[in-house]
Amino acid sequence: MTTEGDERALVTALRSDDPEALATLFDRYGDRVYNHCFRATGDWADAEDATASVFLEVWRHRRRVQVHDGSALPWLYGVATNVCRNLTRSRRRRLRALATLPPPQSEPDHADRVTDRVGSTERMRTVLDAIRELPPREQEVLGLVAWSGLSYEEAAAALDVPVGTVRSRLSRARARLATLTSRGAHDE
Repeated sequence: MTTEGDERALVTALRSDDPEALATLFDRYGDRVYNHCFRATGDWADAEDATASVFLEVWRHRRRVQVHDGSALPWLYGVATNVCRNLTRSRRRRLRALATLPPPQSEPDHADRVTDRVGSTERMRTVLDAIRELPPREQEVLGLVAWSGLSYEEAAAALDVPVGTVRSRLSRARARLATLTSRGAHDE
């Protein structure tokens, strides 16, 4: 467990161009940032790319790192949310371009690990399909509070909005998901 002073000292070292501080930050929060990126993208490979990009952005903007309630994690989640948003936009552009090409020949891979990953990716895409019907701002709040476990205050800090905005967006997101979920259950 880290103390608030330890986290502030780490951020101070990072702001002073200490690469070891970045490594420590990655060791401390890399898994959580990765999981956040997976939930935002629905794809393991994209989540790996996004996580790498997040920490590259952290290094590039190390003098802007913020500590909220003794943790840099809310700020990291804010960076991750922006990186994933940009990655998703790029993916959509890439898919539109690829749609003009003939489909590639697929070769089955029977490795258990690959099968597990594909299955989890498909399940996550099903969930994300429902969530993507929400407005983007509600998606971001839902991802930070419900999936990444941030408090309302931490999510507000990550998104740079008032706490009341986080509460109202989350409330609207939950209500819309309940409607979408019940509609989807009736369709089957």
